Amino acid sequence: MRSYNPDLTPPWKKSAPVPEVPVEVDLVVEEVGTGFCGAVIRWEKTAEGLTVTLEDRFGKHRVFPMVPRGFLLDGKVVTLVRPRAAAPSRPARTASGSIAVPGARARVARAGRIYVEGRHDAELVEKVWGDDLRVEGVVVEYLEGVDDLPGIVADFAPGPDARLGVLVDHLVPGSKESRIAAAVSSEHALVVGHPYIDIWEAVKPSSLGIPSWPRVPHGQDWKTGVCRALGWPENTGAAWQRILGSVRSYKALEPTLLGCVERLIDHVTVP
Repeated sequence: MRSYNPDLTPPWKKSAPVPEVPVEVDLVVEEVGTGFCGAVIRWEKTAEGLTVTLEDRFGKHRVFPMVPRGFLLDGKVVTLVRPRAAAPSRPARTASGSIAVPGARARVARAGRIYVEGRHDAELVEKVWGDDLRVEGVVVEYLEGVDDLPGIVADFAPGPDARLGVLVDHLVPGSKESRIAAAVSSEHALVVGHPYIDIWEAVKPSSLGIPSWPRVPHGQDWKTGVCRALGWPENTGAAWQRILGSVRSYKALEPTLLGCVERLIDHVTVP
C-alpha cells in the first residue's frame, strides 16, 4: 500500500529556512531588491519598524527596512535581526580604533604637550583620541593661531622629558604656515600639518551626507562661505556642532589627519 506524506503543502509554496543574522556595524550585506551593497553603519527603530543604514564603497548611504529575507550575506539570503545580546557597557575599542582599557584611570599629565591651532581642532581631537590621551597622560591645548609659533615653542622650552607636538592647519608647500613651521628648530618639538584650509575639511563629506566640501572664492571667509554654499544658516558655531556631531569614530576622518595626530601622540609618549 502506498504511503503519503501528511504535509499536503504544494512544493512551490514551501521555502527553505533562512538564517537570522544579528545586525552589527561594519557587516557587509546586499539588499535583495535594489542590489545596493554596503557596510552597516547603524540600525534603529522607527514608526514603521526596524531599519538599517548601509554605506557603499563610495560613501553613499541608503536606509532599508529589516524585513525577512531582505538581504544577501556572502551570496546567501538572510534575515537581519537585532543583536541577541545587549551591547557591552564599555566599547571594545576607543573612537580612535585603539583597544579600550576598561577601568583605566587617567594618567597624571606628562610634561609634554600637544598644541593645536584652535578650539575646533581641540574638540575634534578630544572626541576621537580623548580616551587614548587620558591613558597616556597627554594634554592637548589650543592656540589662537600659529603666527608666533617659534616664540611659543621657545617659551615652552621642549626637552627629552617634555616633548612638544604641534598640529597645523593648511601646512602645504609655499604657504604662510609652512614658513612658520620651518622656523621651529628644536629637536624635541615636532610640527606636522594637514593640507586642509580648516579642520572642518578633515571630516569626510560622506559623514555629513554631502558630496564634497564647497570651493569658497578667494577673499571670502571660508567657514561662512561653506555655510552659504551648503544652504546652512550662516552661524559657524552651529555649523561646527553639526559637523562634530557627525563624527563618531576615526572612520569619519580623512586618513591624512589620522596620521598626523598619531605621529604627534607617538612623539610625545614614545621614548
